Amino acid sequence: MAAPDLVILSTRVVTGEGIRPAAVAIADGVITAVHEHGGPPDAARQLDVGDAALLPGVVDTHVHVNEPGRTEWEGFETATRAAAAGGVTTIVDMPLNSVPVTTTVTALELKARAAAGHATVDYAFWGGVVPGNTGQLGPLARAGARGFKCFLVPSGIDEFPPVTERDLRPAMAQLAGLGLPLLVHAELPGPIARAAPSRGGDPRRYGSYLASRPRAAELEAVELMLDLCRETGCPVHIVHVSAADTLERLRRARDAGLRVTAETCPHYLTFAAEEILDGATAWKCAPPIRERSNRERLWEGLADGTLDLVASDHSPAPPELKCLDTGDFVRAWGGVASLEVGLAATWTGARDRGRDLGDLARWCAERPARLAGLTRKGRIAPGCDADLIVFDPDARFSVEPERLRQRHPVTPYAGMVLQGVVRQTFVRGTCVYEQGRFPTQGIGRWLR
Repeated sequence: MAAPDLVILSTRVVTGEGIRPAAVAIADGVITAVHEHGGPPDAARQLDVGDAALLPGVVDTHVHVNEPGRTEWEGFETATRAAAAGGVTTIVDMPLNSVPVTTTVTALELKARAAAGHATVDYAFWGGVVPGNTGQLGPLARAGARGFKCFLVPSGIDEFPPVTERDLRPAMAQLAGLGLPLLVHAELPGPIARAAPSRGGDPRRYGSYLASRPRAAELEAVELMLDLCRETGCPVHIVHVSAADTLERLRRARDAGLRVTAETCPHYLTFAAEEILDGATAWKCAPPIRERSNRERLWEGLADGTLDLVASDHSPAPPELKCLDTGDFVRAWGGVASLEVGLAATWTGARDRGRDLGDLARWCAERPARLAGLTRKGRIAPGCDADLIVFDPDARFSVEPERLRQRHPVTPYAGMVLQGVVRQTFVRGTCVYEQGRFPTQGIGRWLR
């Protein structure tokens, strides 16, 4: 075995076997061994981070980069700098909000060209399922798509229309044969249409917006997808679960052996509807942020494994599209930008509820990597890429929007004090972020 280029020592190295003092040996960007803390091999360079924790880099499987076509919303350069500063070493980009949307091989190649040389961290792509593109799924998979995303309700982007049960059957049969997951925005239009009367009145009222996206929309969508999962054998992943009512269905489906996984997001774990002021459109997302009691049930679902992982659903837009001046929840773009603060927000809530760094690594790194089929990511283990973060779980910081690296300084986390500071971020053994600086940029690779 080649001598390591770098050995990183910490009294708190977070591996799948637990949290312990260790020395992580790295050669050519790959972890070669995890040694006892006192006995690392000779290396060209040693870095002792003391009591700071060494975690696997976050794998964020739900990121809207929007480039090409809407780079003014967010692009690969700004998104991946924000990622690196927040401990994210791999992003998987969603197929919509860019122009064109990633529903053809040509569109995928355009995205890859837009990212090449501009990404600070590694990246991969989800393809899209829309009406009429079933014939594109196989070619997209062969070209490098890691799986596919669909909407059951309008996405907000005309180029990415929703699918119906009739569209889903042939698409899911094909994905079952490919062995790739279908990621689903699980809200059905029927319950939303039935809630339409609640849209009347003051568009600034958060309560009216919340009532317009009822939990029944999520519940009925999850039931449909579980039926189709059972029928077709296609692996199904429910994105951004906000309604805790879905958890029992997901639990029973998992117990019955269905290939179903689910995620929630830092904003659903952090905020509560009772705390959102009227006109505060930075908090608008779909599905919506629900009540405090619902939030606590989501935490329980994470703790018992019903929810597999946490992903940011980083969905930025220019300030004018968030209608910050008018506070109009009806017209405002629905999306929370949180790529840089998602890890700290999740840790802040997890720590308050008695969870540990092993849970954090499992939810934010190991399981997302598994979802995307990224076998070399998400773990501190021999043979894995040396994607690592030096994390101070005891330090705090205040979220200052103007200092965030995302393109626009709009975030519902503004002014919050969060727990957990990323000191350094390594991608394949190279330091890409250190104490506010980016010593190396543009090294991100497409994980095909």
